[in-house]
Amino acid sequence: MSVAAMELVNLKKSIGNKNIIKGLSFSINRGEVFGFIGPNGAGKTTTIRMMVGLINISEGDVLIQGHSIQQDFKKAVREVGAIVENPEMYPFMTGWQNLKHYARMVPGVTKERIHEVVKLIGMEKAINEKVGRYSLGMRQRLGIAQALLHKPSVLILDEPTNGLDPAGIREMRGHIRHLAQEENVAVIVSSHLLSEIEQMCDRIGVIKNGEMVTLQQVGAQDNGNLVHHMTVAPTNKAKQLLEEKFALKVVELEGDLSFRCEKEQMPAIIKSLVENNCAVYQANVVNGTLEDQFFELIGENTIE
Repeated sequence: MSVAAMELVNLKKSIGNKNIIKGLSFSINRGEVFGFIGPNGAGKTTTIRMMVGLINISEGDVLIQGHSIQQDFKKAVREVGAIVENPEMYPFMTGWQNLKHYARMVPGVTKERIHEVVKLIGMEKAINEKVGRYSLGMRQRLGIAQALLHKPSVLILDEPTNGLDPAGIREMRGHIRHLAQEENVAVIVSSHLLSEIEQMCDRIGVIKNGEMVTLQQVGAQDNGNLVHHMTVAPTNKAKQLLEEKFALKVVELEGDLSFRCEKEQMPAIIKSLVENNCAVYQANVVNGTLEDQFFELIGENTIE
């Protein structure tokens, strides 16, 4: 059985009496793109920092290619490459000079490997130009090349499409998918753009209040249930009835109610609402996008 590229084992973080991360356990495999999302203050950034040893772990562990970030930090962190938002490069140096400069600090990176990553990210033409002339998308690609030089097993990308135009976002998405396949690297992506996460990732994990609320394949249905949106009045009375009588988890979104149930339940739900003097103006099934699922699970309008 192959070892997971990264595994979180009952990971916890406490500061004083406050539990910030409450026992996260999941694994990420080589060759997959994993989306890690959550509302503001959910603990996503704290988790990522523990993943790479930037902050101490209170309890549990992070294993990278089987190496403990706590017990064998050097071996574990050797398997990680990371880029956080806009990578900082020397603008007066060429792309090639920047990569060569970084390679001097990392044992074992050959000239051949530099050529390899330049080809991998499609920058053969621009690599000898000064970085100060690069577009934001080109700088992002150069940053990823730098993170890949030492052949990591895990690549962490925090907001890799931040500031890019639609064409740049699409191009970056293609590069990330290509990297996972060609380099057989586990790519962990955090992003505000849920539609991009949906198109880019194989699996997603949603974290809220330091706990994983869902971990699933992208596009997977929840036991065949469908997401329904309903315009009904009075809203509060309808929400209470749905929760108490039908045991549904109901989220109010812009005055409408959103909940997940089997389509066979809908006639009974509508009948019960009408009998209880709730006016049903509209009820429809949504296509179950990642955004729908996210707001259904979180019930908030801000994500980190």
